[in-house]
Amino acid sequence: MAIALLIYFCVMAFQQSVLSHPQCLDFTFPFKSSKALEMCSEYQEFGCCNRKEDNRIIDKYYEYISNLPSDRQDTCSGWTRDLLCQKCSPYAAHIFDAEDNALARTFPGLCPSYCIRMLNSCPDIVKFFTDNSVLLNLIETRKYKLFCDSVTTRDPDYCYPDLVVNPELSENLGKVEFYQAKSKCIPICLQEIANRRSNPVSAKHSRDGTHRLFIVEQLGLVWVILPDNSRLDPPFLDLRDVVVANKQRYDERGMLDIEFHPNYRENGLFYLYYSFSIKGKDYVKISEMKVSDNDMNKANATAERTLLEIRQPAKNHNGGQLLFLDGVDENLYIFTGDGGNGGDPFGKYGNGQNKKTFLGKVLRINVNARGVNGHPYAIPSDNPFVEDSAYLPEIYALGVRNMWRCSMDRGNATGSNRGRVFCGDVGQSAYEEVDIIEKGGNYGWRGYEGYSCYDKKMCNSNIIKNYIRPIHAYSHSVGKSVTGGYVYRGCQNPNLRGKYIFGDFHNGKLFALTENSNGSWKRESICMASNEACKSGGLQNNYGKHILSFGEDENGELYMLSTPRALPGFRGGSVYRLVDPSSGGDPSECSNEIVETEIMNRTEIIPYQSPSDSTVSVRLAGSNGSKHRGRVEIILDGDWGTICDDEWGIQDAQVICRMLGFHHAKAALKKARFGRGSGPIWLDDVRCSGTETNIANCHHSPWGYHNCGHAEDASVVCSSF
Repeated sequence: MAIALLIYFCVMAFQQSVLSHPQCLDFTFPFKSSKALEMCSEYQEFGCCNRKEDNRIIDKYYEYISNLPSDRQDTCSGWTRDLLCQKCSPYAAHIFDAEDNALARTFPGLCPSYCIRMLNSCPDIVKFFTDNSVLLNLIETRKYKLFCDSVTTRDPDYCYPDLVVNPELSENLGKVEFYQAKSKCIPICLQEIANRRSNPVSAKHSRDGTHRLFIVEQLGLVWVILPDNSRLDPPFLDLRDVVVANKQRYDERGMLDIEFHPNYRENGLFYLYYSFSIKGKDYVKISEMKVSDNDMNKANATAERTLLEIRQPAKNHNGGQLLFLDGVDENLYIFTGDGGNGGDPFGKYGNGQNKKTFLGKVLRINVNARGVNGHPYAIPSDNPFVEDSAYLPEIYALGVRNMWRCSMDRGNATGSNRGRVFCGDVGQSAYEEVDIIEKGGNYGWRGYEGYSCYDKKMCNSNIIKNYIRPIHAYSHSVGKSVTGGYVYRGCQNPNLRGKYIFGDFHNGKLFALTENSNGSWKRESICMASNEACKSGGLQNNYGKHILSFGEDENGELYMLSTPRALPGFRGGSVYRLVDPSSGGDPSECSNEIVETEIMNRTEIIPYQSPSDSTVSVRLAGSNGSKHRGRVEIILDGDWGTICDDEWGIQDAQVICRMLGFHHAKAALKKARFGRGSGPIWLDDVRCSGTETNIANCHHSPWGYHNCGHAEDASVVCSSF
């Protein structure tokens, strides 16, 4: 018995302190139950139980009470209920020491005074909650104080019932202000679902109940990501031989979007927006394709039907958004750029105000019918300028510069606001803006940039008619290239509902717009939550700073696509699901039936793998062929890159040397002692204990994400003696 107690307390002594954030036993975030709780009603507004779990607790309660002597049932009733309901507490993971303490996990962490009162009143119920022989022996021998010392939490602030009245733990619980009060922004976490993608610029679902995400890479690939985050290989579509984009330099051309027909489940049709060239001249193409008749995860690339080809006078400002308005409009919306260069220099008033060009416009076409003389699409009869010969009939709105990422608002629970189209329009030299697209609207470019006049001659004349101001604009002191997002209407993050989430490509800042009762919009900053808050479920709080796009799945959950280096050929891009740590959604309300994805035998399912779970190979370079000294280089997806780190140390070098077959490291060298690398920088902020078998298993920044240059490339000197 003494030895058992000694082992038990040794385990307790080496526990880590509990984390100061709400967390359920399954390490998910607490939520508001969508249905009333009968037994554990105090946790209905925010806790870890829904009606289903509450019913299980009721069953357990009556089972336990019925196994007590009749003269003890009333006395033990309240204590039994309290203990059972701790699984519903928003701090359940901490109350049960779920992360650290296997011995006491089935028994909640009680405050000593409460625990003593319970045992003096009803020690009989302990056997229902634990079968640990050490704890049961303490009850049998009436060593109640020792028992209570054993089952309390390591941090006394988290023992029950004191935590209930602790203002630091209860104030704003379940609200975004719980974390926001400390950070003055809206804190979120990220769940990575895909990585090592080459500039992922679009993420769309196929509207067919399979809950697949289709990830577009700028070079011309489209990948299928399954609901479990695994990826299918080969890709859904490969147009790399057709799509134009420079792999090694920043380029706005490429495959820019995919959009699935509202009736995709029945007709298998989808639409593409991509750049191509003819005899050195650049164009964008909007085309229709069909899924393979034999494989739901493979496109039939031979069945492409061209809808539009638009000449691009310059290589930038290609636009790149396609949109159907689910349940609102089956016409296809196309968002084009103004043609490029700077200041829209084309013609007297620029392409944005030119009524006879597709550039700088929002277009709307009917892809479900053919036009006159076999035209590949029809003109919707309710297009705003269909009766005005001064305009191209496809034009739905005009005066845009380069709308990068537009989305439809699904509307709230009552359907209000459903069908609103939000767009981020990239500015020229002073302002970025967010617009809501209206039929026949003129968004002012080249006359207006944000709320400001860009071309005074145009602003002061009657050229720009039906001008619609942005709902929000920000100056280049805040960010320099807006990336439009979505109004969040999902289930998993109730505190984000109704907020328009967007970001800035240039500096990686995230924002939220909230509509006020008077129709104005308030901007808030979104920041990454703390390491503690994001620890649950493999979440993270860092990302590559260039926000390429946002996406939405069939459930309305939002995704962010980003990369540390905005080069089309750089395989460092990731796709993240946005997660609010302040409150989750009721699992019974957030789950949906998923239509099975049929996987063909020739298709490989590649499970999601975080970079920290993988291994990489290394070599030494820059030392004239020396095998034991040189610049550290890592190969990742076929590309050799370096480690840049101003705190590179001997323990880090030790791991590299062992990977190369040497016994130990003699030196860890900084500041490119063996020359600067020329490829990508793969790692920064490496921190090894020295015992790891692969550098990938050390703590480090996300792959490809760094705040240093090749002047800080790391080197080693290894030895076997």
